[in-house]
Amino acid sequence: MKKPLSEKEKMLASELYTASDPELVRERIRVRRDLKRLNDMVYGDDPDYETVLRRILPNCSPDVQVQPPFYCDYGYNIRCGENTFFNFDCVVLDVAPVTIGKNGFFAPKVQLYTAGHPLDHKMRGDMLEYGKPITIGDDCWLGGGVIVCPGVTIGDRVVVAAGSVVAKDIPSDSLAAGNPARVIRSLKKEN
Repeated sequence: MKKPLSEKEKMLASELYTASDPELVRERIRVRRDLKRLNDMVYGDDPDYETVLRRILPNCSPDVQVQPPFYCDYGYNIRCGENTFFNFDCVVLDVAPVTIGKNGFFAPKVQLYTAGHPLDHKMRGDMLEYGKPITIGDDCWLGGGVIVCPGVTIGDRVVVAAGSVVAKDIPSDSLAAGNPARVIRSLKKEN
């Protein structure tokens, strides 16, 4: 007989899971302690900054830069390519993988949400949730206050205007804006 999945295994498989599971609570508390330390540091002035940041974001390029404050659920589900920068007050709810290519720039208050909740009120009442991965390509810039919803893929070389809510995929070489965000023009260079 197959052993049932743990709540963490369900979470990582994008299945419904219980976020109040003791193992998941312990992991979130651990990262919250490190986030508190990081968020109390002065970026560029504290010798422990890199050590704490590596514990929070172990799967990101060593040159990732985070301007505190920064918030995430687990940290280990975030993968960042080279030269990624998060400005003040970014939030990454990483119950599912968040994959960011190289040269990603995130303005203040960008929010990446992989977490979702059932539409059925009884299931929500049982405190069930799920996650859908977010993928952001190379050379992207997300303006201030952009929200990216669960399951969205943003292609390479995309600019998302400040205040936009990205609920659907955005193709490469696009400028997107609005709520919901839509492509307003191509950024492809003509030969």
